[in-house]
Amino acid sequence: MKFMGAVNIVVVTLLGILVSDSHCKVVQFIFGDSLSDVGNNRYLSRSLAQANLPYYGIDFGNGLPNGRFTNGRTVADIMGDHYGLPRPPAFLDPSLTADVILENGVNYASGGGGILNETGSLFIQRLSLYKQIELFQGTQKLIKNQIGAEEAAKFFQGAKYVVALGSNDFINNYLMPVYSDSWNYNDKTYIDYMMETLGDQLKILHGSGARELIVFGLGPMGCIPLQRVLSTNGACQERANNLALSFNKAGSQLLQQLSSKLPNASFRFGDAYDVVNDVITNPSKYGFTNSDSPCCSLGRIRPALTCIPASTLCKDRSKYVFWDEYHPSDSANQLIANELIKKFGFLGNNQNAPAPAPEIAPSPEGK
Repeated sequence: MKFMGAVNIVVVTLLGILVSDSHCKVVQFIFGDSLSDVGNNRYLSRSLAQANLPYYGIDFGNGLPNGRFTNGRTVADIMGDHYGLPRPPAFLDPSLTADVILENGVNYASGGGGILNETGSLFIQRLSLYKQIELFQGTQKLIKNQIGAEEAAKFFQGAKYVVALGSNDFINNYLMPVYSDSWNYNDKTYIDYMMETLGDQLKILHGSGARELIVFGLGPMGCIPLQRVLSTNGACQERANNLALSFNKAGSQLLQQLSSKLPNASFRFGDAYDVVNDVITNPSKYGFTNSDSPCCSLGRIRPALTCIPASTLCKDRSKYVFWDEYHPSDSANQLIANELIKKFGFLGNNQNAPAPAPEIAPSPEGK
C-alpha cells in the first residue's frame, strides 16, 4: 500500500508538471497592415486591398498566393524564424482553433489597415488597429474558456507582440485630400494625434497581458515606387520621408515612456529607416540592381497598384528592392529584418528556426 501510495504521488506530481507546462509555449501575436498580412484580407470579400493573385507568393511554399503582399516572406516572418517562433496564421483563416492558437499564436494584420480607424476607408474592408485589438480580446476569451483564466494569463503574458502600422495613415489618409484628416491637421498635430491614439492602443494591449512588445518604425515611404511615379522626375517625395522620420522619433519616445510607466513592460521601437534609405540610395552596396521600380509591373503602365497575372516580372527578383508599387521584396525584407535583429541585440541564430531564405523560383516563361 505504501508503494502504491508513492506511485500515486509520483503520478499526480508528473501530471501537475505536465498541466502546468502544457500551455507555456511562446508564440507571437502580430498586429499590422499589408507589410505583415498573411491572409486576413483574403477573407474580406469586399476589400480592395488584396494579394490573392499570381505572382504574389511565388517564392514562398508552393509558389501560390497566400495573402502576403510580396513574393516571399514578411519582416515579421523572418524575425520570428530567427527566434525560433512559429509563424502565426491569419485570424480569419477558417481552420483557426484554440489549439492552433496555443501552438502558433495569431496574426491580425490587414492590408490597408492603420493606427487610425478612418485610414484606408477607400479600400472598403480592412481591419484597423482598434479592430485588430478587439479581435485579440475575443481570442483571449476563447483561450480562457479552453485552459482557464490563470493559465491563459501566463500564456498571454509570456507571448511576443509585434505592432507594425503607420504608413497607410500617411499614404492612404493624411497625404490624400479626399480624407478630412488632410485638412483638419498639420504635420505636427497629425503625428501628435497618431501618437495619442497609438499610446492608448498599446495601453489596452498591456492591460490585456502584452509584456514584451515591438513596434516597427517606418521606412522612407516617399521612395516607394508609387510615390516616385507621382513626381515629375521619379524622385523620392521628401515630405513623405520627413513624416516617416518624425513618426519614428515620436514613436521611439512614446515606447520609452510606456516602458518606464507600465508595470513589467518591455516595449521597444524598431527603426530601420537609415539602412533602408541607404539601400535605396546605394543599392549595389547591398547586392541590389534596382531600388526605384517594382519587380512585378505592367511595364510602362504606372502605377499598376497590384501585381497581376498580366504583369511582367523582373529577371532576378533577389536584385529588386521593391516587389510591387507599395511593398518590399523578400530580399529587402530579409535585410530589414536583419537590421532590426541587430538593433535589438539578438545576434544568435536559433538552430530550430526555418531556413533563412526561400529558393527563388525561375520567372515564368516569357516574363
